Amino acid sequence: MRVLSIASTGMMAQQLNVEVISNNIANINTTAFKRGRAEFQDLMYQSERRQGSQSTDAGTIIPTGIEVGLGVRPGAVNRINTTGNLTSTGNELDLAIEGRGYFNIRMPAGETAYTRAGGFKLSPEGTIVTSDGHPVLPEVTVPQGTREIAVNSSGEVQAFVDGQTRPRVLGQLVMTVFVNESGLEAMGDNLFRATPASGEPQDGTGGQAGFGTIRQKYLESSNVNVVQEITELISAQRAYEMNAKVVEAGDQMASTLSNMR
Repeated sequence: MRVLSIASTGMMAQQLNVEVISNNIANINTTAFKRGRAEFQDLMYQSERRQGSQSTDAGTIIPTGIEVGLGVRPGAVNRINTTGNLTSTGNELDLAIEGRGYFNIRMPAGETAYTRAGGFKLSPEGTIVTSDGHPVLPEVTVPQGTREIAVNSSGEVQAFVDGQTRPRVLGQLVMTVFVNESGLEAMGDNLFRATPASGEPQDGTGGQAGFGTIRQKYLESSNVNVVQEITELISAQRAYEMNAKVVEAGDQMASTLSNMR
């Protein structure tokens, strides 16, 4: 009976759906986290009576036919890249991007990774780095004696150094945008890498056309909505239970058929 295999695909699909929702809820407090959404596609169909064929020698056309679907399969887990709320922190190295764009991060192997989580720190040498110690690109080093760091909306980093009346320009942070942000590959630790699906990275500075602006002393919150996730979790759970009921009904039908024989 096809009903058992069809319902099993539905159960596996809803299992993936629950896993995606679970990851969203788990990262509700992760800086700049983007929620995922599972998307599904129907499987191929078995045609038992093809529509458009002729049912008589007189040329009568079958209007609908009989097609039986074989279930469902995951099509994608789409990342929803809406900007989360900006939360004031008061920390001068906390940077949030308001709009499109990613900060550039240099990984130990030399490759460039991208992030929107701007909770940066200072290394022992005074370089601006991520929480894991990876330098932000282009590298900016804060000199000894700096009493205050200022980052403007375009990403220019300035330092107010003891004994100097005017701020010293330390460097310019680069922002990167992609044609297809959902095509970025998640690396964990709030980092992404470019892929052929994301398109080539396009560099610029805050405030340019197509780029967001930088807000100092703010962090971007996760864009997960708890009420929405709980609602979708209940819906996925009900769908899983219904598919399980279908498996149970199919098993009972097969048992009845076996007893008749």
